[in-house]
Amino acid sequence: MDERESLDERLEAKVEGVPSVLVSGPERNRVSRSVARPGLEEELFSTELPPEALARWASESDFFDQMVEKQTARPLDALTLERYRATRRPWFNKEFRFRVMGDLRGKRVLDVGCGDGSNAMLMARFGARVTGIDISSRSIELCKRRAELDGVGDSTQFICSPLETADLLEGSYDIIWGDGVLHHLIPELDGVLRKLVSCAKPGALFVFSEPVCLSPLMRKLRKRIPIHTDATPNERPLERAELAIIQRYLPRLEMRWFGFLSRMDRFFLRDNNFERASKPRRLAADVLGCTDRALLSVPGLQMLGGMCVMYGRLPEQG
Repeated sequence: MDERESLDERLEAKVEGVPSVLVSGPERNRVSRSVARPGLEEELFSTELPPEALARWASESDFFDQMVEKQTARPLDALTLERYRATRRPWFNKEFRFRVMGDLRGKRVLDVGCGDGSNAMLMARFGARVTGIDISSRSIELCKRRAELDGVGDSTQFICSPLETADLLEGSYDIIWGDGVLHHLIPELDGVLRKLVSCAKPGALFVFSEPVCLSPLMRKLRKRIPIHTDATPNERPLERAELAIIQRYLPRLEMRWFGFLSRMDRFFLRDNNFERASKPRRLAADVLGCTDRALLSVPGLQMLGGMCVMYGRLPEQG
């Protein structure tokens, strides 16, 4: 038995030993809808959490449960698969991140805050073994349905839990991925990063995409722009203090900025769907993205970007 098979068995043992709020692979433990009701925080969340954290997680869980109610499980679009397999447009945030990750075949990925599972499905289709974790039980149910539709049930597992109390195998992941999750975890950020580092292999790659605001002026301006965003009550963009915490755990951290002019994409890309947009609309999005890439590469202008991709590796063992 090689090292990969041995690790598979250890991860499966973890899966079998946890409560029914964990979903793993086809026909494994199913999430009961009974957890998504009043009293959820008593059933789902460990009493190890302080009361303020418990209340915050219950609020976040309820928010994302309601959001996912609007979604229907569908297999990945073939055009979406091709887009992120080729990554020809690194001026787009997500394509840049998939380019940073490179070949995913055989890699173990921890998708922190996996949400509707769109990222997990892509990574699994590209050959990764993906563990997704999220606070929303309805999101976890959706992830499982999507995994079945995409034929990746055997290479994915999903856990419904706060990250702080999740029973994750230490030193087992090649890549730690987070898409807009750290800014929901600011009060617990230090402990969360400590947990993620403990789960990662030596030399593991960390890839986060987060809203970041380093300019008080830009923060005030953003509040005045009448653009609707789906935001939870407790979230805010990361600031310098949070970036310092992240860099303490990831001293090799690199940053790439996005989301200045390209914020206007939402006005002409229906549901932010680039792949199915008309050629003129795709061209407009490309122009905005390329312009952002040039502008946000200039020192002093980077704080104009609303989103930051942060990526870096842990030191190799020894």
